[in-house]
Formats: sequence, structure tokens, C-alpha cells
Amino acid sequence: MSNCNCGGVPEVSRIIYPCGGCADVGEVSDQVCRQLRREGFAQASMSCITGIAAHMQPFIDAAKKANQVVVIDGCPVGCAKKVLEHVDISPVSYVLTQLGLEKGKTEVTQKVINEICDKIKADFINSSK
Repeated sequence: MSNCNCGGVPEVSRIIYPCGGCADVGEVSDQVCRQLRREGFAQASMSCITGIAAHMQPFIDAAKKANQVVVIDGCPVGCAKKVLEHVDISPVSYVLTQLGLEKGKTEVTQKVINEICDKIKADFINSSK
């Protein structure tokens, strides 16, 4: 575990990866991950799912060093989750179509992004993942 902050609470290094697919839900996935990073839910420094898919060791090492790895796939194909599993990482996984979005019919708006961010943060609070 990482060092503790002055409040005695262990720091959690969490990296979050979007699928980044070309569909509307892939775009939402990307924007949700960026917003969660800005909000402090995950490390501000970005890592790259494509770097992992390309077998670039620094990207793989960064993911393996994290206490928590979260992936947000747009649809049930689960490309980003599969990329991580290929390097023996079992992420906490979210699929946007299972959170109420419809592939090919989801408008990418700040409201949608906020709603998904809130669902994911609430899930972590409620389940202490």
C-alpha cells in the first residue's frame, strides 16, 4: 500500500482507462475517464490503454503498480478490459450499455457524462472497491 497522508488514511493509486471506441458510448467512456481524473477519483497523470495493447512495458508497469485499475468500456464487447486481461490485470469493469446508455443512440452531453461519473463514484463509495 502507498504511504499514508497526514490523516492516517491510506492513499489509493487508481488508474482509469476508457475504451475510446469510435461509437458514441466510446466517446462517453473517454470523457467520463477524463472528468474522473480531473475530479481526483483517479490519478491525474494519464496512462494509455493503447500503449498496453502495443505491449509497451512502461504502460504495463504503470498499470500493474496501481492499487486499483478501473476500465470503462462503452459496450459489452469489452475491448479495454480484454487488453488489460492480456497482461494479467483484472480491472474493476464498467460497461456503459449496462449503465443505461444505448450504443448508437446516446448523445454525448455533459449531463450524460456527469450521470455516469456519479454512478461510478457512488458504486465505489457503496461497495468500497
